[in-house]
Amino acid sequence: MSPSRGRPRLYDSEQALDAATRIFWARGYEGTSINELVETTGLNKPSLYAAFGDKEALYLAVVERYAASLEKIQRDRMDSEPDVWVALEGLLRDSAQALSDPQLPWGCLVVTGLAECGTPHLPESAEKVLREALDGTGTAILDRLRRGRKERQILPELDLGALAEAISTWMAGMAIRAKSGAGNAVLEDAIDSFVSMWPRTVSGSPGSLVKKPKRSVGVSTSSRTSPAG
Repeated sequence: MSPSRGRPRLYDSEQALDAATRIFWARGYEGTSINELVETTGLNKPSLYAAFGDKEALYLAVVERYAASLEKIQRDRMDSEPDVWVALEGLLRDSAQALSDPQLPWGCLVVTGLAECGTPHLPESAEKVLREALDGTGTAILDRLRRGRKERQILPELDLGALAEAISTWMAGMAIRAKSGAGNAVLEDAIDSFVSMWPRTVSGSPGSLVKKPKRSVGVSTSSRTSPAG
């Protein structure tokens, strides 16, 4: 058989992961069956098991891939903006736009998965990966806050750990609201209220510093992940 025949396995695997990501994102672990994964990925059961293992192994691969992309997007977004408060507000507004994008499953894959934690049908390995993914968002925010303090944009008496937790918790809350059907306008109004309370006495006064997006821009699962954790 010529080695050029057929598509490379790596390509097939990435395509299958894209498809699996969408269905797990939309329906969660318990709500997704092997038969649906077979139909969605276009792989038959033997090929699916050979490439990824069982449903649990495929879910772990999906979450780990999603989380790695998520953290990169979040860090790139925050690191590219020199003002810490603008960077953090921008992260929230990017999250709101992606969470309410009609071309993506509503909400966040990680937060949706965490809602299943503690239930008998979600494996412990999946809980561990989901919690680590959520912690990754908090760590990225905390790292940016520490940079802001080093650059003297944040008052020294502020508890950076508590502030990072508040922001990451707010992002998770937005993901839940988006999953329940809240639109971009609702999320943007919530962000307005949140950022108005931020202690930006060093780099700026309270109030929005980021121009709100006019509309959501749809992108494929393979090219972008929601920046919400």
